Amino acid sequence: MSSDSRNTITRRAMLIGTAGLLGGLASCQVRPLYSEAKGTRRLMASIAFSDATDRVGQVVRNRLIFLAAGGQGEPAHPEYLVNLSVSSSVSEVLPDQSTNTLSAGRVVVRGDYVLKKAKEGTVLRIAHRQSVALLDFPGQEYAKLRAIRDGENRAANELAELIAADLAAVLTR
Repeated sequence: MSSDSRNTITRRAMLIGTAGLLGGLASCQVRPLYSEAKGTRRLMASIAFSDATDRVGQVVRNRLIFLAAGGQGEPAHPEYLVNLSVSSSVSEVLPDQSTNTLSAGRVVVRGDYVLKKAKEGTVLRIAHRQSVALLDFPGQEYAKLRAIRDGENRAANELAELIAADLAAVLTR
């Protein structure tokens, strides 16, 4: 086989590969999650959230309201309702054997939610999400309590971000 025929075969293979790649990219359906073409902001702003039962649940709820409505608060006449149940737990994960104290821990915030249409009551999504925040336990008791609260806040805000992204994805389908 001559070198000219090898070059021709190589060029044809490259052209076929390039055409296949371009065809695959042309059929790609990737678009921004908060795209205005689907009206995501309007849909998210029409969600009302259930009342919280504790402090961590209130942090999640407040962040969700802010993320959904962009700081405008809840709608007067919502199109969608989210029943939200939040729980949190703190666990010690790294005991110091020499001083018999705990030096590190983690906070887990769990959220179960149900997304419904307000008028019909049709369930669109039932889901469970959770977020974990790691923390250090200082020697002082007040500092330890503050570290736990800060960890709960971090995990609650992260949970709200996960739930908001999930709600946006469901509403734009």
